[in-house]
Amino acid sequence: MITGGAGFIGSHVIRLFVNKYPQYTIINLDALTYAGNLENLTDIDKQPNYRFAKANILDTEALEKVFDEYDVTDVIHLAAESHVDRSIVSPLDFVYTNIIGTVNLLNTARKKWKDDYSKHLFYHISTDEVYGSLGDTGFFTETTPYDPNSPYSASKASSDHFVRAYHETYHMQTIVSNCSNNYGPNHFPEKLVPLFINNIITHKPLPVYGDGLYTRDWLFVKDHALAIELIFSKGRSGETYNIGGFNEWRNIDLVKLLCSLMDQKLGREKGESEKLITYVKDRPGHDRRYAIDATKINKELGWKPSVTFEEGLSETIDWYLNNTEWLQHVTSGSYQNYYQSMYANR
Repeated sequence: MITGGAGFIGSHVIRLFVNKYPQYTIINLDALTYAGNLENLTDIDKQPNYRFAKANILDTEALEKVFDEYDVTDVIHLAAESHVDRSIVSPLDFVYTNIIGTVNLLNTARKKWKDDYSKHLFYHISTDEVYGSLGDTGFFTETTPYDPNSPYSASKASSDHFVRAYHETYHMQTIVSNCSNNYGPNHFPEKLVPLFINNIITHKPLPVYGDGLYTRDWLFVKDHALAIELIFSKGRSGETYNIGGFNEWRNIDLVKLLCSLMDQKLGREKGESEKLITYVKDRPGHDRRYAIDATKINKELGWKPSVTFEEGLSETIDWYLNNTEWLQHVTSGSYQNYYQSMYANR
């Protein structure tokens, strides 16, 4: 069972598992909140080994029914509230989904698998934001102390701790992975890359926080899905694996590269999209730099990114330009109200 499978990263993981493992039934459990979209999976939703279960991880009765109906053997847990700005406005939503929802899943799995935990795996997907902020040098490793600075990262840190606690206390087979910023096709346009692609297409301002010098490590979502599959099949129980793109970019440099590629692909005059860049009031508790050391997964499991950032970004832009109907569907109605509330007065 893959939770959050209708979301951005989850849909790519679902697609990979459905296509790679025809002998296994892959259950997509998703509550279909604003970022969950079954249009992300129209290419595989008729496959005989794919099932969709609409349920919220806060609903323990619904979780038990799904576990019983499909005799769930393993869980890859991606369902989460994941947008920092939203966590600043509504922190309790993140407490409920990311902490209580994860514990609900753990409790359900523990109850259903109690006869022999060694036959089952609970794999929890987390973020590098749990580690806090880096200075100009250094990298996050699997042993970096947790130091979360936003309600979002605090909620993910808590859920990570619960997964580890269930491994130590109940001897459940668990793995945690912490990834850097993902980008790629099917990303709901609230995060930087899809938001700015959409805004460039529609000639809207590109809101850059603060001085634009915040630095992130960027990971192509298809490479992340491949890493998840590798960890699921070959990772060691009780371990943590960091997944990063070896690919640091300052926000303003990324935005300028994005503008340049978009101008080329849209046939616009060079520099036209850069005129849309608008510096806005900084986000509270904004971490200065994230950078992941992904040496462990590289040495233990042989994983490394398959594309350069420029290649992945170009493929991402092409996907959005070729899927304008998808983009229009997810940016209509309630999203317009969300955009106004989050960015209009910054």
